[in-house]
Amino acid sequence: MFQSIDDVQEALAKQSYFADRSIATTVFLASKLGKPLFLEGEAGVGKTELSKVLAATLKTDLIRLQCYEGLDASQALYEWNYPKQLLRIRLGEATNGSREDIDKELFSEEYLIRRPLLEAITADGEQPPVLLIDEIDRADEEFEAFLLEVLSDFQITIPELGTLKAKRQPTVVITSNRTREIHDALKRRCLYLWIDYPDFDREYEILRTKVPGIDERLAGQVCALMQQLRQEDFYKKPGIAETIDWGAALMALHKDELDAETVEETLGCIFKYRDDIESFRQGNLVALLEQADVNKSM
Repeated sequence: MFQSIDDVQEALAKQSYFADRSIATTVFLASKLGKPLFLEGEAGVGKTELSKVLAATLKTDLIRLQCYEGLDASQALYEWNYPKQLLRIRLGEATNGSREDIDKELFSEEYLIRRPLLEAITADGEQPPVLLIDEIDRADEEFEAFLLEVLSDFQITIPELGTLKAKRQPTVVITSNRTREIHDALKRRCLYLWIDYPDFDREYEILRTKVPGIDERLAGQVCALMQQLRQEDFYKKPGIAETIDWGAALMALHKDELDAETVEETLGCIFKYRDDIESFRQGNLVALLEQADVNKSM
């Protein structure tokens, strides 16, 4: 996979993901030790993007399990195709088929619906897939305990078919936005990485890459203002995803520099909560823009 930490940084950079040394080191060690990556950080800092870039770098499939409240094992592992099974039963009855033969056929792989975990474990491609378990903090603690068991052995037992074990362990990336604490037992089986907001230079580099053609002065103003906003007490501080969206929006409006009117008109690209917008409007926008120009020029 990767021969060195520098190799990781270069490979990710080719996919327009500019990883700092700590990110590259953790990715390198996870690949060498065969451990899952556990990524935490604020929303919009690039946790999910890292798993996508890893899949592209390794030239393999990305299998994503999006977590949510109420997610259970059947939705993550497998389900039987009940409508198809019912049709087979009716067809068998119409043709006077053997009940024993029908029963054997009903619980074969033909009637099995593979969900992300089973799909990742039974994948037989040239490269093992990247399994993204996204926003684990949204799932219930019961699912977290179930996941712990699956990741310890990378095998799944289906009563009707037997035990299916991964031929090659998938690369596992687990993300969390810290809406709740994740149990230590799961974290201990992973390599932990906190992904923070990027500094000005890295954010500028990301914006220029993700929004090609953006004016240099405008890109500098956008990144400098974002750096300023993250120092304020907002409910949801803007992440790098908002920086990219805002830069693309300003290009679509044919802007080459920021002004108070333009910022006011495009606040929906920066903030996602009304309270944050109102709080921003109560501040001194002109002073923020002036400070952004100062910071950009430093």
